[in-house]
Amino acid sequence: MRFIYSIIIICFLAFYSYCVQVSSQEIKHIQPVSARDTRNQYFIELLNLALSKTVDSHGPYSLVPALSKMTQSRAFLSLGRQLDVVWSMTSIERETLFTPVRIPLLKGLLGHRIFIIRNGEEQRFEGINTLEQLRELVAGQGHDWPDTQILRSNGLKVQISTSYESLFMMLKKGRFDYFPRGVNEPFEELATRPEFDLAIEPHLLIRYPAPIFYFTSNEHTELATRIQAGLQKAIEDGSFNKLFYTHPTTKKIFELANIADRTVIDLNNPLLTEKTKIIVNYSKLWYRPGEEALRQ
Repeated sequence: MRFIYSIIIICFLAFYSYCVQVSSQEIKHIQPVSARDTRNQYFIELLNLALSKTVDSHGPYSLVPALSKMTQSRAFLSLGRQLDVVWSMTSIERETLFTPVRIPLLKGLLGHRIFIIRNGEEQRFEGINTLEQLRELVAGQGHDWPDTQILRSNGLKVQISTSYESLFMMLKKGRFDYFPRGVNEPFEELATRPEFDLAIEPHLLIRYPAPIFYFTSNEHTELATRIQAGLQKAIEDGSFNKLFYTHPTTKKIFELANIADRTVIDLNNPLLTEKTKIIVNYSKLWYRPGEEALRQ
């Protein structure tokens, strides 16, 4: 009897240990790069939405931010170790070295780029209407951002920095002329940095296909599969678009950015893989100008 009792206790403890492990499964992600960086909150909430759609099929989860802040390059190097998932604009190199979830997290909105400039220099950009004219000026970008390669491949001059925060000071000090940002980014960035006396250029928009994907390590493809399934469910039930059009970091962008009235300069993006080029034609995955009016 004592032997049977011991077996029951052992089985119970083993089952309890298994349940604890399942319930405490952690998915580690990057954290904002600074206290004033609100850009990443949308991607964290979207990741949580996708994972919540797959609890029945894949089990419970918890999202845990990394212990330290990381640049994009360091974050990718940490995949499979300190991190389980990273979000970033895609590139051929990144899709080769890591496993992408090929659903544009911002519906390609990051490829619609407007400029942060020094306050009072708006007139300097009024006469620019072509790529050739824009090539006379210098853009500022992060040293490890795919955008840097995209701009340079289109003949644009780029001044780089290893620090996201330092780009605002570099612009203020005249190290470059304009700071291209995805239309969802500059309004909050300037609102939280009034000391730099910067402004948003009202006339121009450069555009190129620039999907942001979630990435996992090649050894953690089951997580990529789960995120893919969750995002697809969110697209189908409308919760993806609801978050996209109502999140504080994107909600007011369409009115503020005035996309429809801007002069558009189209650029080529040489960093897309053949597999990613295929999804460019899937209209439900991408933002289309004017689509926001249908969500009011």
